[in-house]
Amino acid sequence: MSVKIGINPLTWTNDDMPSLGGDTPLETCLSEAKQAGYAGVELGNKFPREAKALKPILDAHGLKLASGWHGAHLMERSPEVEIAAVEKHLVLLAALGAPAMVFCDVSRCIHGNRNKPLSKRPKLRDSEWKRLTEGLNKVAAHLKDRGVPMAYHHHMGTLIQTEAEIDRLMAETSPDVGLLLDTGHLTYAGGDPVRAAKTHATRISHVHCKDVRGPVLKAAIDADRSFLDAVLEGVFTVPGDGMVDFPAVAKALAAGGYKGWLIVEAEQDPAKAHPLTYATMGYKNLAKAAKAAGLLE
Repeated sequence: MSVKIGINPLTWTNDDMPSLGGDTPLETCLSEAKQAGYAGVELGNKFPREAKALKPILDAHGLKLASGWHGAHLMERSPEVEIAAVEKHLVLLAALGAPAMVFCDVSRCIHGNRNKPLSKRPKLRDSEWKRLTEGLNKVAAHLKDRGVPMAYHHHMGTLIQTEAEIDRLMAETSPDVGLLLDTGHLTYAGGDPVRAAKTHATRISHVHCKDVRGPVLKAAIDADRSFLDAVLEGVFTVPGDGMVDFPAVAKALAAGGYKGWLIVEAEQDPAKAHPLTYATMGYKNLAKAAKAAGLLE
């Protein structure tokens, strides 16, 4: 088996905090991603959203489109309205051959609010789970029929954050609802990425590989910081630069037959963490772990 290794442009320019790397042009993101060794990228806020505009740009750098984020509101609108809302994004991903859509319900989310500590993040009441899971099933079936399956992204500050919530989401949704395993977010939430990789092996359709700086994480939790404040303090970094056991994660993914993308994603302040340096470090460390596990030829 052989996975592909890509990177999210958050290394250079941040979607949640556009001031971070705001002056960095898309050309720099793409040329340095290729220089660091990556085969593809996810979408970011500086990317054209029309296939006829984006494809030549990616082709010029020898990069593929791995995926792109969609923030859903299934607790606030119907699956039919959500399907309509995602159409333009779906058309772009399908046209450029992306194998999955990064999908997260952001109803009542707080991850983009620096004034909200993570202890205030939204939680589903038992009575609300059915609405979310049934909505996801309908949207996921539509995405699958269109050739871009859903990869549900558990995310700090959203309705699905903890390992227990991931387990319940997988148990109460159809197989059409794939799982995006994010090593950094799950570690931040107190979960175990290796256990999750083993437990949900048949559902994992996309993987975000971010590392976590243990001392910064402890300080963020102790101070009950907001998600963005923790990011600014440097809670996340690239694989091999923190506390996540990537060789073990890679082995678990290999045992489950994973064949998708591994995406390096490190939300950091580019003024403090030189993007090309960290992108290169992340690629080398992740490729080493993937090759040792038999994920990469």
